[in-house]
Amino acid sequence: MSTIFVRERRKVEKGEKRPRFRVVGTSGDIRISAEHMRKCELDEIAKVSGASIVYLPSDGEGKEGMKKAE
Repeated sequence: MSTIFVRERRKVEKGEKRPRFRVVGTSGDIRISAEHMRKCELDEIAKVSGASIVYLPSDGEGKEGMKKAE
């Protein structure tokens, strides 16, 4: 079974007319060439391909993975 891993984009606010999710990676037989997608697009791809979608958490501040100043 294929899996699509996505997270919410940091620079997109609710109500904006821009794709809200970023594709982080995939597993299985599915390949996605677009980086940013809308939820309806993700749902349709998952439905047609039989893949599941995993929504990864984020801290909401964009600080994960950043180096700390010494």
